[in-house]
Parts: sequence; C-alpha cells; structure tokens
Amino acid sequence: MPILSYRRTAAVRYAQKWAFRRNPAYYDFSGLGGDCTNFASQCLFAGAGVMNFTPVYGWFYRSANDRTASWTGVEYLFQFLTANEGDGPFAEQTELSALEPGDLVQLGRETGDFYHTPVVVGFNRGEILVAAHSYDAFARPLSSYSFAVARGIHILGVRKS
Repeated sequence: MPILSYRRTAAVRYAQKWAFRRNPAYYDFSGLGGDCTNFASQCLFAGAGVMNFTPVYGWFYRSANDRTASWTGVEYLFQFLTANEGDGPFAEQTELSALEPGDLVQLGRETGDFYHTPVVVGFNRGEILVAAHSYDAFARPLSSYSFAVARGIHILGVRKS
C-alpha cells in the first residue's frame, strides 16, 4: 500500500479557516461533550485526504450518526492513529519537542485520562501554538492551558489502497 505525504500546510490552513467558525459539512458536537476531537479530525482529514471506512475501528465521518468513535473521541483517535495499518493517516506518540505543524497534542489528567485534542499550528520562540474547538482558539500557546500531562501525536504519513 503506497504511503502518501501528509499535507501539513493544508491541515494548518483548515485550522485557521475554521478555528472560530463551524464547517457546515460537519456536526458541531460542542453541546455533546465537546467538539475538539471532531475539529482535530477535520484538520487531519484536510491534510490527509483519506478516511478509513473500516466499521467500528476505522476513522471516518459521513454524518453525525454515521461516523467512527475515533473521529470524535480523544482516546479512540489516539488508538486509531498509533495502530493504523490500513487506509488513512498513521502516527506515533512523541515528545512535544518533536512536533510539527499539523500534528496533534492531547491533554490529560494525572490519572492518564486524556480529554482534549488541540492541533499544532506553529511555534513562537519554542512555544507550541495550537488551534482548537469547544474553547475556540487559533495560535494559542499550549502553556496557557491547564493540564497535568500532554502527549504528542506526530503524523508520519497517509496510506491509500
């Protein structure tokens, strides 16, 4: 299966366009537990261009009622990206210092429960800048969030069969 490049610039451009608005092609989950991972998946799709339509364990969005848990769930997205060997984006967990624009960060509690998925959109003097939904932001310093732990998700590429 060929490996395609992840278009980081396209992911960041999408984040910039939609950080303070909602793309009408996607449901806004803000009132249903948060829209952050839905927004992160939209950005990821803008850079990847390929979904994984495997029922249950894939990564896709057709409608609010026809999507995988990995499209909108923090832990499910992490599990999909770091284990995916099929179509769509694939990634590895990494140190925050190794992240690039278009990568993801997940914020968590001391218990290891992760609850938020911002998208890396740039850097300023070594500071990671992110975009996110629920608490809408673009180029917000990661250090301005309150969290106990953070994990970086570095997108390695995209597979398309």
